[in-house]
Amino acid sequence: MMQKVIVIGSPGSGKSTFSRKLRDAIGLPLYYLDMLWHKPDRTTVSRQEFDAKLNDILMRDKWIIDGNYNRTLEIRLKNCDTVFLMDFPLNICLSGAESRVGKEREDIPWTETELDNEFKQFILDFPKESLPRIYQLIEKYGKDKNVYIFKSREEAEEYIRFIQG
Repeated sequence: MMQKVIVIGSPGSGKSTFSRKLRDAIGLPLYYLDMLWHKPDRTTVSRQEFDAKLNDILMRDKWIIDGNYNRTLEIRLKNCDTVFLMDFPLNICLSGAESRVGKEREDIPWTETELDNEFKQFILDFPKESLPRIYQLIEKYGKDKNVYIFKSREEAEEYIRFIQG
């Protein structure tokens, strides 16, 4: 039974969309790491404040946590019972990030007006810079967890349809 869920993957992969659909299907509270880290004026909270907010969530009985934040991935993996990894092709993630520009979203406290170069570079580097560590941590902590690795949006959608019955 899913009670403590993390949803991870490249920006633009559809983590937040999947997380909302999962929340609506199973009724767990959803927390976006971007909403913990970013302020509406595009500044960020301190690491200590972020960690305190995250630890408060981790102590709860039920949650879905959406986001990567590699620095805190290990503690989230230790505390969850279910992992969803969106491991999609780079072109899908880039087009996903581009498609949300100008759209109001519940997972970030402002509307993006452009896909800035630094963020685009992070997406381009994600497969070689972030994904190997994610797989290492899943290998280390995933043995007693439910781990789902989706290679396409269709696989993620199929899973949502399955749990909706």
